[in-house]
Amino acid sequence: MSRTTVATIHLGALRHNLARVRALASGARVMAVVKADAYGHGLERVARALDSEAEAFAVAAIADGLRLRAAGHRQRIVVLSGPDTPADIAEMQRLKLEALIHHDAQLPWLARADAARGALTVWIKVDTGMHRLGFAPARAREVHALLTAMPAIAPEVGLMTHFASSEEFEGRDTALQIQRFREATDGLEGPRALSNSAAVLGWPDARGDWVRTGGLLYGLSVVEGRSGADFGFRPAMTLTTRLVAINQLARGERVGYNGTYTCPEDMAVGVAAIGYGDGYPRSAVQGTPVLVNGQLAPLVGRVSMDLITLDLRGVPDARVGDRVTLWGAGLPVETVAAAAGTISYDLTCGMTRRVLFVDDEG
Repeated sequence: MSRTTVATIHLGALRHNLARVRALASGARVMAVVKADAYGHGLERVARALDSEAEAFAVAAIADGLRLRAAGHRQRIVVLSGPDTPADIAEMQRLKLEALIHHDAQLPWLARADAARGALTVWIKVDTGMHRLGFAPARAREVHALLTAMPAIAPEVGLMTHFASSEEFEGRDTALQIQRFREATDGLEGPRALSNSAAVLGWPDARGDWVRTGGLLYGLSVVEGRSGADFGFRPAMTLTTRLVAINQLARGERVGYNGTYTCPEDMAVGVAAIGYGDGYPRSAVQGTPVLVNGQLAPLVGRVSMDLITLDLRGVPDARVGDRVTLWGAGLPVETVAAAAGTISYDLTCGMTRRVLFVDDEG
C-alpha cells in the first residue's frame, strides 16, 4: 500500500494571489518568483497556472529557465543569480533568459559575448544593504555605462535591489535602502525592480516598474505573527495524510522516542502517516496544532521519520483512516512553522519525493 501523504496544490488560489498582488502593486508589472521548484509547489504546475497572468518569471538557475522554455512558456524569465561561468551566457542567449549582473567577474564574460547569438537583456543588482549580491551603490553608474556599451547587451538595462528586512513595516532599514537605490540610480535609463513580497505589502514607495513576488503568490506570509490570509491571500498548498492507528494508553504511559510525552490521564493517541521523511519538520514541538477531521489534535511525542502521534482527546469520534491536515485552509502553515522554529517557506520547500502532489482547480 502506498503512503497516504498528499500535497494538494490549489491552482485557483495561485491565480487569486497573483491578482491580489497586482491590485497591491499599483500598476507595476509582476515578476512571479518560481525558484526552488516554485517554493515546493511544482515549477511547471505553477507556471502553467499563471501563464496568462504573469508578465515574467524569476528563477534561481538557468536549469529552471530551460524547464520553463521546454514547457512552452514564452514570458520574460529572469535568472536571479545571473551567469556563473562564461559558457552560461551563450545558453542564456539561446533560451532568451535575462541575467542579473551582480559581480565584477561577470563583466568581462559579457564583454566577450557573441552578439550574433542575440542581445542579452540584463539587470544590474545594486547592493543597498543586504550585503549578499550586488554592486555598491557608488558603482551603479559605472556598471550601467559599461553594460550599455557592450554589443551583445540589449539597450534596456534594468536596475534591481533586494531588501533585508522589508517585513518590518515600521523599521528604518528599508527606508534607507530605498533612498540609497534612488540616489544610486537617479537619471539612469531602465526599469526598476525593488519590491519583494513584504515590500508589496508595507512599502508603497518601493513599487518601481516591477514587483518581484514569491511567498505571496503561494499564500505564504512574509510578516512574523501573521498568516497570508490576514492579508487577503489564500494558501496554495494543503498537506494531508491519514490516521493509521489509534491507541488507548493509560495515565503515566510515555509516547514515542525517548518517551518525551507522558499521558496525563487515560487517553487515545492517534498515529498519522507522516514524518520528517515526507518533509514534516522534526523540530515541531509538542502541542504543534494538527487537524483531524477539522478538529484540533495537538502533536505529542517526537516527530519520527514516518509517523507522528496526536492527542485525540478533543476528537473522540476519530477513526483509523480519518483525514489529518498538517497545514492548509484552517491551519496556516505559518502556525506550524512557528512551532518548529522556522518559516513557512522552509516547510513548503521541504516536501520530499514520497509525497503525492495533486492539482485542484479551486
